[in-house]
Amino acid sequence: MNTLTIVNPSTEATVSSVTMLNVEETDRAIDRASTAALQWRVVAPADRARLLRRFAEVVDAHVEELAQLEVANSGHTISNARWEAGNVRDVLNYYAGAPERHSGRQIPVAGGVDMTFFEPLGVVGIIVPWNFPMPIMGWGLAPALAAGNTVVLKPASLTPLTAIRIGELALEAGIPDGVFQVIPGEGSTVGERFVTHPAVRKICFTGSNQAGRRIMEGCAAQVKRLTLELGGKSANIIYADSDLEKAGSMAPYAVFDNAGQDCCARSRLLVQSSGYDRFMEYFEAAVKKVKVMDPREESSEMGPLITAAQRDTVAAYVDESTVAFRGTAPSGPGFWYAPTVLDGSDRSERSYCEEIFGPVVSVVRFEDEAEAIAIANEGPYGLSGSIWSRDIGRALRTARGVETGTLSINSNSSVRYATPFGGFKQSGLGRELGPDALRSFSEEKNVFIATEE
Repeated sequence: MNTLTIVNPSTEATVSSVTMLNVEETDRAIDRASTAALQWRVVAPADRARLLRRFAEVVDAHVEELAQLEVANSGHTISNARWEAGNVRDVLNYYAGAPERHSGRQIPVAGGVDMTFFEPLGVVGIIVPWNFPMPIMGWGLAPALAAGNTVVLKPASLTPLTAIRIGELALEAGIPDGVFQVIPGEGSTVGERFVTHPAVRKICFTGSNQAGRRIMEGCAAQVKRLTLELGGKSANIIYADSDLEKAGSMAPYAVFDNAGQDCCARSRLLVQSSGYDRFMEYFEAAVKKVKVMDPREESSEMGPLITAAQRDTVAAYVDESTVAFRGTAPSGPGFWYAPTVLDGSDRSERSYCEEIFGPVVSVVRFEDEAEAIAIANEGPYGLSGSIWSRDIGRALRTARGVETGTLSINSNSSVRYATPFGGFKQSGLGRELGPDALRSFSEEKNVFIATEE
């Protein structure tokens, strides 16, 4: 067995070590999930709901423990980590209400009665990224279980600790053995086996576009169901008539949250020329106030990058770009990088076109609504974004024109568990969360009963 050392990104100290499972162990876990699926699918909806609510209660009792574990493993600020653990609880609670409402229809037809049923797929494989280990786990896990599927979940190799602990909490809550299993391992081993194993009938993957394309190709061989949430290069569009002080003070947190390691990060800042100077005054002041510090501190607003390699990647983008100004970051141990604002006038630069996955934003001017939409739609991505304007008609026209799956007007919010989330273009395939999530974990079956002799 291969053992992986887990390093704290803010101190570079060893946190733990985790045994990485091989293909044979992965197969055994999938076999257990397949066996458990036969029992889990026939658990009465009310009983399945009761178990999910109990799971949420147990997670709630361990929110602080999970948060502290995420701070050590991922370098997330303690305030963010508490929210993330709480999001797992909230998503479980939300989908605990779903089993008893996941109903089909009676469709009027001639000669009999026609009805539809939603049947579980069977085993669902969830592959979780390192940037938001807990929430993204919950977004797939909760609706999959609610729909009657069993789940095998591969956490990111860099950040497996909270997933492993939540797997233990599931058993403590009474989720039957084999219904939810966490399988640490390399993507090329465990993740690849999820894709190739015929008993795994759906893959949920969040991660890079390159890996997503490989998984999509692999799933095609078995016509395997697939949900993808991939990269982003989202736009934050600031019209001159907006509340520029509010927009400027909030813009740093639209991109520097989680040190910019967020597919939803608004890493392209589009500012209307007539309001550019005023906005930039507020924005620069806000950037320089961002508290980049020990993520265990209650007042910390941004922690380190996940690894030294990620820090080097971010620095390489910045080194070949024009820096407008920076914030500050600690020196010494830890994978720190200061919030950085680039002049985005040259829209052909790599830093403007490619997802950096770090605390870096490019600023570009636009003249009018049509140009704002055209610039926002440049490139292959379309995951998230924001629009700031007091003219709601203009804001809605812009929202309809931007090719992006999730938009906020006069806000930088990206995700609400009660609403659908997913991307346009190369930012993904399918939708997660919201009231219809169970449909993507179910097959719709049609049954006709003849009543005429």
